Amino acid sequence: MPDVTVDIGGRAVTFADFTRLHVRCPYIAFMPQWDVLDFLAGKAAAYPSFRLLRSTEATDLIREAGRVAGVRATGPDGPLEVRADLVIAADGRRSTLRARASLEPGAASPPMDVLWFHLPRRDGDRVPFFQGGKGALVAIDRGEFWQLAYTIPAGAFEELKEAGLPAFRERIAALAPALRDRLELIDGWERLHRLAVRVDRLPRWHLPGLLCIGHAAHAMSPAGGVGINLAVQDAVAAANLLGPALLRPGVPSEADLASVQARRAWPAKVTQAFQVGILRDLYPKELSDDTAEHAPPIFTAFKALPPPAACTPACARSSPAPRARAGRRAADRSSPATPPDGRPARPPP
Repeated sequence: MPDVTVDIGGRAVTFADFTRLHVRCPYIAFMPQWDVLDFLAGKAAAYPSFRLLRSTEATDLIREAGRVAGVRATGPDGPLEVRADLVIAADGRRSTLRARASLEPGAASPPMDVLWFHLPRRDGDRVPFFQGGKGALVAIDRGEFWQLAYTIPAGAFEELKEAGLPAFRERIAALAPALRDRLELIDGWERLHRLAVRVDRLPRWHLPGLLCIGHAAHAMSPAGGVGINLAVQDAVAAANLLGPALLRPGVPSEADLASVQARRAWPAKVTQAFQVGILRDLYPKELSDDTAEHAPPIFTAFKALPPPAACTPACARSSPAPRARAGRRAADRSSPATPPDGRPARPPP
């Protein structure tokens, strides 16, 4: 993607123009989440102590002597236990491990629902990255298909279904006229994947033997698509700060775990403040709401400026690549990708 352009009420605003950067690759390259996971698994396989359990879901924590000592899980061959000096809860905004630890996040914004779906992409398609109107539509160019996210108020999905599929298709056509000729491919509500979204953050990311990172520690809004970026930065910071502790005899201390939160809490807090405070009006308050009528003030400011060479939604403190790694068992519930066959498909959450 060579630039980030948002269209509100027929007026386009460019937030970043990466073609103006004097770099080898002046664009943003998107990689599907399942490809990222496969890439990481392939690199990690070079370490003899790495073990990946596929199609395995963590269901509970093992507690011993006042600390977390591993997880209980369910895999293809039935229940199993995975013991560890440290459990990293990186299982998303609906984290099972966070819930089992009784760690409660504080809500930072009203929730909303995002309806994900796919449509085929054709040469010559021109669809804005973000389009506001009756609802809001995010379009991600995946090469052979468009990955689309339509945002609605939380709990409004049933009301949307009552209006019928033709009315839903018309909503999408109004936001992305270039896709009107293939909207009939959405021939059932099962073609949509509903994701309930809210911005929240844990006051405390850790317990003895347990550390939450990524969405499990600070669930982000889809605005800006920065959730995965902050999650990777959390992981790198955790590796840098905890690697030496894991190589020492014994287990990481509470102070060791607190150092990760101290390093990463500020970037998460600032990014969420940007998403909630500045981009609040990007999303509809009710189904009849027209987001083009209440564009965020930042849009007015950007219209008066020349196209920026690049911008970021918030300052986030990055971390250098870790120099030391401690081998640990890992569990992963994989979501294999199926190439689109011309019909909309349900993407993984």
